[in-house]
Amino acid sequence: MDDDFTPRTVWLVGAGPGDPELLTRKAARLLARADIVFYDALVGAGVLDLAAPAELICVGKRSGRHSKDQRTIDALIVDAALADKRVVRLKGGDPPIFGRSAEELAACAAYGVPVRICPGITAASAAAASGLASLTLRGSARQLTFVTAHARSGEALDLDWATLARTDTTLAIYMGRAAAPDIARKLIAAGRAPDTPVMIAVNASLPNERLIRGRLDALPFLVKALGNSDPTLLLIGEACRPTIVNEARPRDSIAACALR
Repeated sequence: MDDDFTPRTVWLVGAGPGDPELLTRKAARLLARADIVFYDALVGAGVLDLAAPAELICVGKRSGRHSKDQRTIDALIVDAALADKRVVRLKGGDPPIFGRSAEELAACAAYGVPVRICPGITAASAAAASGLASLTLRGSARQLTFVTAHARSGEALDLDWATLARTDTTLAIYMGRAAAPDIARKLIAAGRAPDTPVMIAVNASLPNERLIRGRLDALPFLVKALGNSDPTLLLIGEACRPTIVNEARPRDSIAACALR
């Protein structure tokens, strides 16, 4: 097989939701061969351990606390590649899903730097797996919609609420903690039933994972139990309704609110 990771090459690698065992074999191989790794703040330590002895540089980017702006990150990636490094840009989840991949692909292309993507498991898939839930459901959840609830400072969350309120859709809302009250209010106003099942996932796939179940009209109350810095995903829809109980799962790992 031709070498797919030569010097002056950049790989955008999906770190998955945090559990290093959920990395793809390809991602682990690329990390082991990298000279330098630019990683996001949400990438777990267990994943970074696989990158030794590469140089590790945190480029931050958590809601409200960006250690580097996107243009600076782009420049760091390109400069490292032009210095004959094997470069990994390590992103939480799957790079093309709310990972700002387009900007970094464009920056590399502008300087003639070869760049490729290694996909990863996105947080919605990990959360559904941990909660023994489905993201689709034959007959009642034929669509799955990924949404980011992150808006620029001072701007309202501008989404197509009528489309998102369709009953045959499961919503996976990333970075949804702060906007949860607004999300619940606008979905219900657009026609989504107040008793629609919701599942809140914090630190999905990690040892400190928390899954909180409830209903849509209780969402503003449920998120009050979360810390301001907790990486939070909201799953909303009939497919999230609990159907079985996993007796092997620690009982205190799920804070359950009755679905009336």
